Amino acid sequence: MCSAFFYDKCNNRFFFFVVYMNRNRWKKLLYVVLILFVICNIIVYNHAYCFTHFSENATERTKKPEELTWSEKLMTLFTGVSVPKSKNLFQPDRAYELFMLQSHEQLEGWDIPVVNSKGVVLLFHGYISSKSQMLDYSNAFNEKGYSTMLIDFMGHGGSGGLETTVGYKEGQDVKVAFEYAQKKYPNQQIILLGSSLGAVAIMKAIEQYDIKPDKIILQCPFGSLLETTKARFSVMGLPATPLAQWLVLFGGWQTGFDAFAHNPIAYAQKINIPTAVLSGAKDKRVSKAEIDEIYKNLKGKKTIKFFKNSAHESYFTNDAAEWHAVVGSFLNECVLFDY
Repeated sequence: MCSAFFYDKCNNRFFFFVVYMNRNRWKKLLYVVLILFVICNIIVYNHAYCFTHFSENATERTKKPEELTWSEKLMTLFTGVSVPKSKNLFQPDRAYELFMLQSHEQLEGWDIPVVNSKGVVLLFHGYISSKSQMLDYSNAFNEKGYSTMLIDFMGHGGSGGLETTVGYKEGQDVKVAFEYAQKKYPNQQIILLGSSLGAVAIMKAIEQYDIKPDKIILQCPFGSLLETTKARFSVMGLPATPLAQWLVLFGGWQTGFDAFAHNPIAYAQKINIPTAVLSGAKDKRVSKAEIDEIYKNLKGKKTIKFFKNSAHESYFTNDAAEWHAVVGSFLNECVLFDY
């Protein structure tokens, strides 16, 4: 039996309702709720695992969330997406050296030297990408007189493992690569550039390991793992809350770190290095508010630019000329751009 009060404001009267439900019906309702709760946990657990672990058996890269049909989105929600480990589909078109480093996993990198270089730029790719996707940036820096190093994060490209922590543990990958560059290019300027996951990993390396590159370029860094997870659900047209919180909770458990504390906005407060923050005005995965908050928290000299034609993608697709202009200015001096 259950009861409830109802107040009739117009007639200033209370009504008392009694609803009878026998014990067996309450038990059935409880069982249904419990079964649904267990099913939801299994669904989100699988989804989190697919988000943080790549597949050796999958052959095709899945569509972006915004490209899925409603039926595909529904299937994805229940089963998760089996994501193949990324591969390096291209090789440098100039002389390079293959090198290996040891971090959480064995990392594979390309060293592309330039004679009489002005310094060396370390390039770090994004989620489900690889160092070959950074070759346009590498070529651009080579042409500007800089040697480059391109590194595959753990679980990506030619590096070992199948796991990703979306920039958290990858901070150690950045640290290891930075220390290698210091030995390989002593007394030279070292600049770090990262896109999305790569940008966040750079920030994590500075925050946790206190590495000190001469300059950094952060392309579309997300504000927190929770916010970027919410954005993924929003792009799919699915309720971000509580699904995002649920996924972040399980993802952190599965990979062994506090995913809710993975917060680049907070990391920015410990960065006192000349920094260029770049983002696409059409980016649906990282909001302008996140970029602005990261930029505001940076302590050193800084510059910011939003490319009006770009989304969450390589800026060489639609804004190559403007990228060259902005980065060229930053390499010579830090200028505050209006936006």
